[in-house]
Amino acid sequence: MPRQPTIVGKAALLVIDIQKSAFMDVKAGIPVMDGYRQNMERARSVVDAAHENGIPVIFIQEIHRRDMIDYGRELDGSESIHCMEGEPGTPVAFEEMGRQPGDYFVPKRRYSCFFGTEMEILLKGLKAETLIMVGGMTDVCVHYSFVDGHQHDYYCRVVADCVGGTSPEAHQASLNAMEYLQEGAVISAADIIAEMGSARIAAE
Repeated sequence: MPRQPTIVGKAALLVIDIQKSAFMDVKAGIPVMDGYRQNMERARSVVDAAHENGIPVIFIQEIHRRDMIDYGRELDGSESIHCMEGEPGTPVAFEEMGRQPGDYFVPKRRYSCFFGTEMEILLKGLKAETLIMVGGMTDVCVHYSFVDGHQHDYYCRVVADCVGGTSPEAHQASLNAMEYLQEGAVISAADIIAEMGSARIAAE
């Protein structure tokens, strides 16, 4: 198959799990790579570009009940309790990310933003074909959301310098795996911002 354009049809920006904890000195429950906070701060530029170019922005939040009934197998591996409701790091970083009134919000109980959520209904309503992803973690929620988007036949793009993993090695391995699924999927913030502007001009 020939390599596809970066943005095919209508796009949507998925801001995956950029929560208050990203901007706190202590990260509860999940290890993060060096530079994680800086990558989350850089993601704001992509959110701003989406707003400027009429691309829908969907904020996604991982959140778990305090009785822990919905963690499932998430605590069987390297992660301890995280994203619990009522904790200071759990709310979405709306202020830091410049949320606007027309943005969408989807909470989730599992890693993938498609699993047990309204995401598919929302994306169909938006008539989105291309999903642009920023946030964390590269090797967990971003990767699994990318794979589900891929299997639902969306064109998926991940902004490499606006996502962060549990380690540099896991971050890069997941970017490699996503690029394997869709050639050209891994892109920089500067390049996706330029593509957003070009897509708007083409649509006018």
